[in-house]
Amino acid sequence: MAFASFKKKLIQGLSRTRNNLTSTLQAVVGSHEVDEEALDDLEVNLLAADLGPELVGALVDDLRERANRGKLETTDLREALRSTLGEALSEDAAPGERAGPRPHVVFVVGVNGGGKTTTVGKLAAREREAGKSVLIVAADTFRAAAIDQLERWSERAGALLAKQREGADPAAVVFDALRAAQARGIDTVIVDTAGRLHTKTNLMAELGKLARVASREVEGAPHEVLLIVDATTGQNGLSQAEEFTRAAQLTGVVLTKLDGTAKGGVALGIRRKLGVPIRYVGVGEAIDDLLEFDANLFLEGLIGTDGE
Repeated sequence: MAFASFKKKLIQGLSRTRNNLTSTLQAVVGSHEVDEEALDDLEVNLLAADLGPELVGALVDDLRERANRGKLETTDLREALRSTLGEALSEDAAPGERAGPRPHVVFVVGVNGGGKTTTVGKLAAREREAGKSVLIVAADTFRAAAIDQLERWSERAGALLAKQREGADPAAVVFDALRAAQARGIDTVIVDTAGRLHTKTNLMAELGKLARVASREVEGAPHEVLLIVDATTGQNGLSQAEEFTRAAQLTGVVLTKLDGTAKGGVALGIRRKLGVPIRYVGVGEAIDDLLEFDANLFLEGLIGTDGE
């Protein structure tokens, strides 16, 4: 995807969050000084963007300290905000070339309704565009429509699909799929796990079982465990992420439905609280609407520029 198109999609996806923050910034910049009233207004809007109370408290305290030192001019407020949020976000290095064993195994986990199955299809499309052979594994055998959804997505992405009957043992599905992938020399295996409530201990334990099965078949598997978080759920998404870290060793987060919420700031809360990088963001329904996370562009989309 061309950079200009990539940037446009991300900026548009964050428009609802940005519009809320921009109106507050403009009001503050229009005042004569950054006083307690201005900081209170900013704090309310940062909480509404769902950055989370812990991050917002630290952020406002930092801005207050700068103002008290006389080093925070109203016209510099946006840049001060960008700098402080940037420190909280801390961009991670992009994953390098995969030098490990084939196939590269990716688990996609999350609760029902978060966009998990859709993300699996979009990830498969990204891998195919990069020239990789892909096998999608339908390990969600409990939801009636899950396999049908994956069949449609695998066709769109040009990927193979490993499936068994509805109600089959997910561990057996993963076992058979990995054996087949190794035999066929598949580059990437993407496992769609059953959507589960993070409060259901037995279902979270099953996720651990799938990981053990994968590790026995492919060295180091799963090599990636991506948690799908629906951005519209806000701080509840952070609670989900915390619970999933106890059941699986998360390597990244995919923030979906970013275009349908004013709570895009939850990305910063997740990054700061868990230390798990945001890997991708979903900004629409099209197959190419899954974007690699870029911290600088995200901040531009979240805060805007001084010309706005």
